[in-house]
Amino acid sequence: MQTAKQMIEFSIKSGHPEKQRTGCMILGVYNNRRLSPSAMVIDEVMDGYLSKVLRRGDLEGKMGQHLLLSNPEGISAERVLLLGCGRERELGDKNYHKLWQHCIKTLNNLGVTEATSYLPQLNVTGRSVYWRIRHAIEAVEQQRYRFNQLKTEKDKSQNKRLLRKITLMVNSRKELDDAEQASLHGQAIAQGVKFTRDLANLPPNICTPSYLASQGKQLCMLHENLSCAVLDEADMEELGMGALLGVARGSREPAKLISLHYQGGDKSEKPVVLVGKGVTFDAGGISLKPGAAMDEMKYDMCGAASVFGTLATIAQMRLPINLVGLMPCTENLPDGNALKPSDILTSLSGKTIEILNTDAEGRLVLCDALTYSAKYEPAVVIDIATLTGACVIALGKVAHGLFSNHSPLVSDLLAAGQQSADRAWEMPLWDDYQELLDSPFADMTNVGGRPAGSISAACFLSRFTKDYQWAHLDIAGTAWVSGSPKKKGATGRPVALLTQYLLNRLEKQQNTNNA
Repeated sequence: MQTAKQMIEFSIKSGHPEKQRTGCMILGVYNNRRLSPSAMVIDEVMDGYLSKVLRRGDLEGKMGQHLLLSNPEGISAERVLLLGCGRERELGDKNYHKLWQHCIKTLNNLGVTEATSYLPQLNVTGRSVYWRIRHAIEAVEQQRYRFNQLKTEKDKSQNKRLLRKITLMVNSRKELDDAEQASLHGQAIAQGVKFTRDLANLPPNICTPSYLASQGKQLCMLHENLSCAVLDEADMEELGMGALLGVARGSREPAKLISLHYQGGDKSEKPVVLVGKGVTFDAGGISLKPGAAMDEMKYDMCGAASVFGTLATIAQMRLPINLVGLMPCTENLPDGNALKPSDILTSLSGKTIEILNTDAEGRLVLCDALTYSAKYEPAVVIDIATLTGACVIALGKVAHGLFSNHSPLVSDLLAAGQQSADRAWEMPLWDDYQELLDSPFADMTNVGGRPAGSISAACFLSRFTKDYQWAHLDIAGTAWVSGSPKKKGATGRPVALLTQYLLNRLEKQQNTNNA
């Protein structure tokens, strides 16, 4: 988790812009040099100075532009940073995030350590002050994220004077309560996302199943309502988890089934269960993957990492809900004892599975964990997995693939994705696709061929979820970013979506109880 030294200090205030003492005041300017409302107030106090500067053509107001003014007269700020916001009517979710990321990058480049921002007062289409404050904090922390724990020489940027404190201004005192709650939630989500990214970015020689189990125990030491239990291979053998153990056969690292239990609600309340795929390295097994970009297969545990991050977020928020995180963890490697194409496994459910491709291991790892989930008598079960390359082809890097056996759950997750700017897209889970998994030798095969690959994978999982409401998030396209070294790395998704879903679920429950 983030240390106190790494954390930025956020504070919330309301008040007249001209009276704010700060090292740097941040104001927005729309396209065609049009001042935002707070900038207009400052402009009036400064006898039209901002308008004069803009008329010179130093800043047009386009997204990504900025202009720094030093020692401004008539106000208590040491500097004023004008940021281009683009067209006002186009300031939606995506551009608001981009604006904040540009803001923090600029402040760090300028060596600003303390600032006061009026960007939360901007009108973001259809968004409340709670949303603007929370997403400002999430965007700030996303921009500040670095993974350099294993570098002997840190980035040069670490020697710079970086932003340490930022005050977020709201329009009036009546908005302070919502803004303060947004600040607490935003910081908790940002830290949960960072925790997820840190775990996922670790190399697989460090981030093994045993390491993840130790992380679960360490996390519980930070939160009194959180407990951890770990099943080892002997435990899973005794239970009959033949599918998960079949994948683990090729690895010298012992498999683990990690369960985290957050008890925030009444003991009688059924928990939400999150199941995260935790394949800490996926070489494909006997069905070996191509060598190109195989280093990115350390990210095959991003589902488990997102469950860790979500549990950490909820525990920090101390939400009055019950939550279980299940993380089946193993490696998938070739070996003399590894799973082979044509092998038949018996899962925890008793169903038999013919293996046609050992690189379709995620569904094998998950199916036993999904069957195991039923013991908690869950309200709902949501699994999160970097499951199929086919989902990347279908949806790219933008949206998670969403499959479910319960329409209201689909609606809730889609809504949470829109609210959190961490979107999902519903994919079909029709019975027509189930025949793709037909096997002449077992109850099912573990792959359904190239057509509809992400759908047949979800159909496979659905066979183990008949006893409860269930959704599957395929995050193969969204869990990490490929490309240049500066951009490459884990994203921390879908921690924000899952947290928003749980917040919405809690609000519904409270409204029902108060009705």
